[in-house]
Amino acid sequence: MISFSEYRAQWFGNIRGDLLAGLVVALALIPEAIAFSLIAGVDPKVGLYASFSIAVLIAFVGGRPGMISAATAATAVLMVTLVRDHGLEYLLAATVLAGLLQIGAGLLKLGRFMRYVSRSVMTGFVNALAIMIFMAQLPELDFGNPGVTWLTWVLVAAGLGIIYLFPRITTAIPSPLITIVVLTALVWTMGWDVRTVGDMGALPDTLPVFLIPDIPLNLETLLIIFPYAAAVAVVGLLESLMTQNIVDDLTDTKSNRNQECIGQGIANTATGFIGGMAGCAMIGQSIINVKFGGRGRLSAFTAGVVLLILVVGLGGLVAIIPMPALVAIMIMVSIGTFSWSSLKTLKTHPRSSSVVMLATVATVVYTHNLAIGVLVGVMLSGIFFAAKIAQLFRIRSILSEDGRERTYIVEGQLFYGSAEDFAQAFDFREAVERVTIDVSRAHIWDISSVQALDMAVLKFRRKGAEVRVIGMNQASETLVDKLAIHDKPGAFNALTVH
Repeated sequence: MISFSEYRAQWFGNIRGDLLAGLVVALALIPEAIAFSLIAGVDPKVGLYASFSIAVLIAFVGGRPGMISAATAATAVLMVTLVRDHGLEYLLAATVLAGLLQIGAGLLKLGRFMRYVSRSVMTGFVNALAIMIFMAQLPELDFGNPGVTWLTWVLVAAGLGIIYLFPRITTAIPSPLITIVVLTALVWTMGWDVRTVGDMGALPDTLPVFLIPDIPLNLETLLIIFPYAAAVAVVGLLESLMTQNIVDDLTDTKSNRNQECIGQGIANTATGFIGGMAGCAMIGQSIINVKFGGRGRLSAFTAGVVLLILVVGLGGLVAIIPMPALVAIMIMVSIGTFSWSSLKTLKTHPRSSSVVMLATVATVVYTHNLAIGVLVGVMLSGIFFAAKIAQLFRIRSILSEDGRERTYIVEGQLFYGSAEDFAQAFDFREAVERVTIDVSRAHIWDISSVQALDMAVLKFRRKGAEVRVIGMNQASETLVDKLAIHDKPGAFNALTVH
C-alpha cells in the first residue's frame, strides 16, 4: 500500500506533461473506440463510453500510473458471438462479471505469475502488437475503400513528416497534437474530400447514465455469460500486465500488479453499469502517453475526461478530424512500438529465445489474439528451459576396489525432463552386492523423478543388491518421503505394474 504523499505525487508530480499527453491520447482513443465497437457489433457510443469510464476510473484505482486503459480490440473480439446471439444487455452483464473476476484475481494476488513470462515472449508480444497496430491502419489506405484516394496517402505522409520533424523545432507541444490541428485545418480550409472521424459512426450527444443490464437473473443467464466473462477477464489482465511491464521499463519505475488487477476489475464492473463494453490496458496509447510526457495518474484521467468532452460537447468539431491524421499517429506508434533491436539480435541470441519470440509474433498475427500468442510463447519457453536444464544433468559411477560396491553420483536437476536419462544411467545387469546412489549434488523436483528413483532402487534390490540413497537435501527428502514407494510394503508389486 502506497502512502498518501506518494499517491498525491502520482497525481500532481507532472501536471503539464500529463495534461498534454492526455489530450493527445484522447484524440487517438476516439477512432479506436468506434472501431472496437463496430468489431463487437454494437453502437459506437458503447466503446466511447467504455473508454471514458475505464480511463477515468483506472486513474484512481490502477496500479500503474501513466498507463492508459480503455475499450480494446483484444476484448471486443471475444464479445462478437455473445452480442450476435443474445444482444447488448448480455454484453453489459458479461462486462460486469468479467470485472468481478478480475477483482478476485487481484485479491488472490495472481499478478505474481507474470514473472514466468520470459523476455522473449515480452518482445514477441510487443512486436506482434506493433504489426497489428499497423495492419489496423491498412483499410484507411486501401484505394478500394470509399473515401480513400491518393490525397489520403499524401496527408498521411504529411502527418508523419510533422510528427518526426516538428520536435526539431520544439518539444513543448506534442507533435501528434500539431499534426491533428494542422491537417484538420488544411482539409477543412481546402474542402478536400477525405474520410473523417465522423464517417466511422455517429458520436454520442448525451452523458452516460447508470443502468442495470436488463437480463434474467438466473443460472441459465450465468451459464451464458460466464465463458465470455472469464475469457475477457483473462485476456484483459494478460494484456494489461504485459503492458504494465512495458511501461515499467519505459519509465524505469515499479508498479503494483495485483492492484492493477483490482483496478481493471473495478473499472470494468462500473463500466458495465453505464452502458460500456469491457476493456483493458492499451499498449499503443500507453506508449503515446509515455513518449509525450505522461507519467502520472492525471494523464489517464485527462484522456478520459477530454474524450467525453470531445465526443459529447464538441462532437461536431471532432467529427471533421481527417482520418489520415490519426492514421499517421498510429503508424508512428507502431514504428516506435516495434523492437527493431530484436531483429539485429536474432543471430546473436540463443536460438531458443529467437524461436520463442518469432513464434509469439506469428501466432498473434495469425490468430489476432494476444492471449493465444503469449500462451504459445510461454509454453515454448517452458519446453526450451526444461530441455536446457535436462542437458546439465549427468551421472557418473565409481566401482569399489574389491568390485563389490558401485556408487552412482547424480549431478544436476532430476525432473521429468531428465528422468529418462537417470533411468538409463544404471547397469542393472552388473553383479554387485551394494549400490549407493549419491544425490548430494542433485535436486529431486517432481513425481516423475521420484518414480524414476523408485524404479532404480527396486530393480537393484530385485537383483539382490543392497541399495542406499544418500545426500538428499531437505526439500528432496520431503518429496521422496511423501511420494516414494521403494521402502513401503508392496513396493515390488508396483514394480511389476510398471
